[in-house]
Amino acid sequence: MSVGATGAAGGTRISALRGSDSGVSPAGPTGPAEAARPAEGAPRLAWWCRGGHAQTIGSALRRPRGAPLSRERLETPDGDFVDLDWCGDGQASTEAPAVLALHGLEGSSRSSYVTGLFAEIAVQGWRALCLNFRSCSGEPNRLPRFYHSGDTGDLDFVVRALLAREPGLRLGLVGVSLGGNVLLKWLGEQGAGVPAAIFGAVAISVPFDLVACARRLDRGFHRQLYTARFLRTMRAKVREKARRHPGFVDVQRVRRARTFAAYDRAVTAPLGGFADELDYWTRASSGPYLGRIRRPTLLLGARDDPLVPETSLPDPRDLPDDVTAEFVLHGGHVGFIEGRWPWRTRSWAERRAIAYLGERLASPS
Repeated sequence: MSVGATGAAGGTRISALRGSDSGVSPAGPTGPAEAARPAEGAPRLAWWCRGGHAQTIGSALRRPRGAPLSRERLETPDGDFVDLDWCGDGQASTEAPAVLALHGLEGSSRSSYVTGLFAEIAVQGWRALCLNFRSCSGEPNRLPRFYHSGDTGDLDFVVRALLAREPGLRLGLVGVSLGGNVLLKWLGEQGAGVPAAIFGAVAISVPFDLVACARRLDRGFHRQLYTARFLRTMRAKVREKARRHPGFVDVQRVRRARTFAAYDRAVTAPLGGFADELDYWTRASSGPYLGRIRRPTLLLGARDDPLVPETSLPDPRDLPDDVTAEFVLHGGHVGFIEGRWPWRTRSWAERRAIAYLGERLASPS
């Protein structure tokens, strides 16, 4: 899988990142390796956090120091709401660019990777905000529905609401895991129609092929370590919503769900208008939309990601000119932890994401 940290704005760059633990990543799943000099900014992963599982679990345990958040609620066209959390008093200044973050499955603006992104953004003097997907802000939403991996409607609504309120806004986008899938699918759906104010986008640890990812997560060790934790909070949200909307789904089927297949068959498919879980996973995957993206976009991932099979990563040689892939050998899922000591860490993916947006902001559009 090709990776690269230097080059012209936009463009599919096929090179190899080297770092103390990054390894050399070939150009594609079956393609040859490309010779490249060591790239500036390559990951130097923590010596005490080795392997995909360790990096993934370690990411969840990180506690970056976060700034206070200020909440803004937007009423959606369907009679519901979404909550935006701004870093500090992020709405006070209208001069600086802003970066909108999209969290992962069952995450929120309080997730460690969002806090880490906010810290990197603050160093640049930019504004930062996070879109909490429905029922992820700490308060259940009004309607009998949830967010899902392919639901791009709220992102589109928020982006256009921000730009309508502040016409001169320069806006960057960063999506993590599920949020990265939503971001890439939206960019592909919009194509050349993405607002010009979007100066760049970054997607981290994306499940490009939801079928492959769900099948991995629904088996054996992965099911016990990862899927069980996600489903615990997802089932609880269904039970809570059923008290306000009795019968909106078959709650007993949800109570018995121990796999993503069972949950998505009982909840996501009927609420989202899909035939079944396979139809949902297929139609919601961002992979088929990558070729339609027409804004500068960076894909960051690791080949040892325990949630995203290596074979599901896109071949950078097939990507459009505006999309760059930087897939390193090690880093886990939303991990990429750097630092000599566990109590003083930083994420390569977070700092690389903001560095890329800085490059795009400085480049002529």
